[in-house]
Amino acid sequence: MITIVLIIFTCIISIKAFKDDGLMEKWIFYPPAVKHGEWQRLFTYGFLHADFTHLIFNMFTLYFFGVDIEKYCIATLGELTGSVAYIVLYFSALFVSIFPTYLKERDNDYYHGLGASGAVSAIIFAYVLINPMNFMGVMFIPVWLPAFLFAIIFVMISVYLSKNHSGGINHSAHIAGGIYGIVFMIVAFGALEHVNLLADFIDQIHVNSIRDLIRFGF
Repeated sequence: MITIVLIIFTCIISIKAFKDDGLMEKWIFYPPAVKHGEWQRLFTYGFLHADFTHLIFNMFTLYFFGVDIEKYCIATLGELTGSVAYIVLYFSALFVSIFPTYLKERDNDYYHGLGASGAVSAIIFAYVLINPMNFMGVMFIPVWLPAFLFAIIFVMISVYLSKNHSGGINHSAHIAGGIYGIVFMIVAFGALEHVNLLADFIDQIHVNSIRDLIRFGF
């Protein structure tokens, strides 16, 4: 399974980098280095994490949503094409999610970034596109919402936190990654299999939303 391989590789690199400052320095997202030609950092940063909590949270989330998206890609596009599409989604999301930050911080000698959250956000929002009426929540918070509502609230909160520079977290990468995940799926599946995921998304909400929201007390 591709998702499992991604998780294992990320864990190996992240844990090694916890004790290897050279590896951390070589792979971390550092805009001035990217500006001077080290473009690989626009991908390698996603395999580093700040600590075990950061790593576990991202990898647990990747497993929970990534397995479903990987299976969907393969079931819809076939084994080879689906696997390639899933891999391209993940790695291109690493690039796309961090690129706005690079444009903003490319002359900032003090900025560093790491973590798979941008790519994981792309996977989460791909899941939302395909399963808008599945219920989603945040770990340890006993509130569950239909996926499409969860995504809307998530974006709104992320935009607010990004404007207020809250918590040292790159919220703009979450937003960019999430939007990219939706766009990638719509374009890729439309081009490769002529599947209109946007129409399916709207149909699922139209058919199920009122009934399910009433049933769950919304």
